Amino acid sequence: MKICIFGAGAIGGYMGVKLAQAGADVSLVARGPHLAAMQKKGLTLIEEGGETNVKVTASDDPADLGPQDYVIVTLKAHSVPPVVAKMQPLIGEHTTIVSGVNGVPWWYFHMLEGPLEGTRLESVDPGNAQWEGFGPDRVLGCVVYPAAEVSEPGTIKHIEGNRFSLGEPDGSKSERAMALSKALSAAGLKAPVRPRLRDEIWVKLWGNLSFNPISALTHATLDVLCTDVGTRAVARGMMVEAQEIAEKLGVKFPIDVDRRIDGGAAVGAHRTSMLQDLEAGRPMEIDALLGSVQELGHVTQTATPTVDTVLALTKLRARTAGLYP
Repeated sequence: MKICIFGAGAIGGYMGVKLAQAGADVSLVARGPHLAAMQKKGLTLIEEGGETNVKVTASDDPADLGPQDYVIVTLKAHSVPPVVAKMQPLIGEHTTIVSGVNGVPWWYFHMLEGPLEGTRLESVDPGNAQWEGFGPDRVLGCVVYPAAEVSEPGTIKHIEGNRFSLGEPDGSKSERAMALSKALSAAGLKAPVRPRLRDEIWVKLWGNLSFNPISALTHATLDVLCTDVGTRAVARGMMVEAQEIAEKLGVKFPIDVDRRIDGGAAVGAHRTSMLQDLEAGRPMEIDALLGSVQELGHVTQTATPTVDTVLALTKLRARTAGLYP
């Protein structure tokens, strides 16, 4: 089984080290100083139990790596459409694309029962780049839970979590899903195959679509924005609007809004990924986490006044920092 991780930053690098330790045939696509460090001295993972260094096959050119059985995409959502053409050398007749990207996935309506089956989302797949460049039949969904960071080029610091939930768009326990689950489990990662992966997508998105932009606008950490009366009310309003959309699409939420916000508060003084990107001058995942929800509001004829307001403010904040077109 050949596995390529495309976008081997914090999460992709963490997965890559674990797979390499388990003896998997894994390769990594990365760039810049992080790639140079991996090529020179291998990839180091710092965990609670100690530090591990593994030699890895890494390149910035997919043509060096050839066709794969699985290509696990761990880029930021907005970074994927521009590199679909570059990824083609990795894709053979039976290659599975594993979509480990935050937000509403581009394949969301593929094989979703109901009148919206096959609907495409411009906010996350402009110009249908992924739908046409990969093909939705290749895709296997993945919800990523671990937290990690690139502490320096070639070094990943694992913070918490080791679960990568997998799911077919049609909810089946397919041979390809079970085979990847087995490989990830052998690497010490939790990789359940879920019949209703979209439910998990929305529970994670619930927090991302609200906490991330509010933190970018206020520079508050999770413990503060989830307990401040004003920002908690804004987050709650956004989540209620998102829940109405999701339930129209058949999603079932295992917890309620207030428990989800309390869970965010319990994380403590954490800076969200969007706030970290803003402070570091990196493009922010606005469309995948928030623009997609606004678009789904239009698709399902659901009013999203709070989402619309926060989205407008966040876009302007990002534009003034030169981080949004």
